[in-house]
Amino acid sequence: MNETGTKNTEASRSEVTRERLLAAALDVFGRYGFDGASTRKLADTAGVNLQAIPYYFGSKEGLYIATAEYLAGIVAGHVAGIRHRVGRHLEEIDETNTPLNVSQARLFLTEIVETMVVLFVSKESEAWARFIIREQLEPTAAFERVYAGIMGPMINMARRLIGAILKDDPASENVRLRTLSFVGSLLVFRMANAAVLAQMEWDFIGKEQIATLQAHARNLVALLEPAKGETE
Repeated sequence: MNETGTKNTEASRSEVTRERLLAAALDVFGRYGFDGASTRKLADTAGVNLQAIPYYFGSKEGLYIATAEYLAGIVAGHVAGIRHRVGRHLEEIDETNTPLNVSQARLFLTEIVETMVVLFVSKESEAWARFIIREQLEPTAAFERVYAGIMGPMINMARRLIGAILKDDPASENVRLRTLSFVGSLLVFRMANAAVLAQMEWDFIGKEQIATLQAHARNLVALLEPAKGETE
């Protein structure tokens, strides 16, 4: 193998090792928290040498921050399509100083919630939820990465759409609170998964259950209306 081929192989192996560490760290940090996750546990779970952590990330702290960025990237990848389409539409109407059509806002918001419901109930999102919940309770620099990378932009996009539906300023306190309540009504399917299964008397969430949850999410969008007196 020539020198270029050898370097490419080494780079590929390094990327695989780095990816394994990040995937393992997302699970381990989520389960045990930063203090409870030893470097030995992280390395063993990833199936790599203990020295891989300082080699690739500098320290456990560096790995923790990189894990938050890794998580933000994963979630962003899942919603990239709808985020791009809605974002482009909002940019276009801003450029032409055109009001956001209520019907279009509902269509976009419906598409977003249908996508998010599937994401929230997926097996993959269990590790995400554990990590994010810990950061919600005791925010660190890692939360800043997750919020700036995906949570903030998606909530702000929803706020823009909900503001149009409510015919109110998206920056208003009313729309901010309504948006947080709306997002929370969807997050419950991930953050309180066990309670959802118990209340719905479901053994698992499969295609039929997902269809039911998506229909419910669409109904939540349909029910969004200005409260009495808000637009008077």
